[in-house]
Amino acid sequence: MQSVARQVRGVSRLGTPVQLRVVATSSRIQWQCQRRAASYYNPLQWIQEKFAPRARKADPAEEKKRGEQETQGQQSVFEAAVSPEKGGRPKRTFAESVPTVVKKKATEHKYSTANFKISHRKLNMIGRQISGKPIDHAIVQMQFSEKRATTRIKSMLATAKLHATAYKNMDASKLIVSEAWVTKGPKQLKRLEPRGRGKFGIRVHPDSRMHVILREGKTFEQLKKEQRERRLRRIVSAGLVREDVPLRNPSRTWQW
Repeated sequence: MQSVARQVRGVSRLGTPVQLRVVATSSRIQWQCQRRAASYYNPLQWIQEKFAPRARKADPAEEKKRGEQETQGQQSVFEAAVSPEKGGRPKRTFAESVPTVVKKKATEHKYSTANFKISHRKLNMIGRQISGKPIDHAIVQMQFSEKRATTRIKSMLATAKLHATAYKNMDASKLIVSEAWVTKGPKQLKRLEPRGRGKFGIRVHPDSRMHVILREGKTFEQLKKEQRERRLRRIVSAGLVREDVPLRNPSRTWQW
């Protein structure tokens, strides 16, 4: 009986999981062996064994699902949206899935400046200068002008050209400043102006804004070609070709 107890103690000191199966006739010896084995058991060792990382067994269902996800990741968003395995519609190409957006071409584009400090009479002279010209020539006119307000008008024309081409699908080479007009600001700033003999007047600080309308017209090359043809038609030959044109206000045959 002593040999059985010594054997159980040696096994428990090695640090292996203790699982006692002592078969003896005496219940006292069995109780003593269990008590000694419990005293040598370490709880930290149980935590290490319980929460230690272990190799995960491969699940065939998860492997199949992971493979499908990898194939979907290599596809585009539109191809992965509909798969024939799930009973959906057949796959479509990228060109078929993306709807075609047709931009509606506008006939005109209106743009305006903000209210800034300038007289409407002075600003109206600049409006007459750019009215009826191609947009590029109007920008060049504002760039080389010596007037102070032309810097703001040049920025406004460049922005109007960009918006007309980007948002309204208009041809930039055919844009002309079809209309240009000036309006006064909503609130004119008024201040007191001292006068002689203790009197005063009202000084008005004006502000105004300019509006333009861009439309598609003839390019500068087309206008130049038409002008050249019009001038060529006015040329009269020097008698080489007879012209059936009546003479108006003929001069006398002799003069002295």
